Amino acid sequence: MSSEILISSLYVFALAAFLGYQVISRVPPLLHTPLMSATNAISAISVVGAIVTAGAQHNNVAKTLGLIAVTSAMINVVGGFMITDRMLKMFKEKIGGGRDSGAKEEKHQ
Repeated sequence: MSSEILISSLYVFALAAFLGYQVISRVPPLLHTPLMSATNAISAISVVGAIVTAGAQHNNVAKTLGLIAVTSAMINVVGGFMITDRMLKMFKEKIGGGRDSGAKEEKHQ
């Protein structure tokens, strides 16, 4: 890898990290969980890219980094869905719907 490619890659990484921080830090708390639900789809795309990287015929460093990327992205996806599910259960309890809400069902005879 030439130094020009390395420098431009680090520049793109630093810019993406800065912009990502700026976007996430300005999200109001009420929108945080719905926004996280939408980003789970993006994380799933990252999982596919990481699997391709880990399975390609590259050197061992690239395969190891691909494995780390797959693991990290899957933790992000699973955690995001768990938090979204927990949020939806909270709304279900406030509305009074569903069996998980603890409300007693009336029996009609």
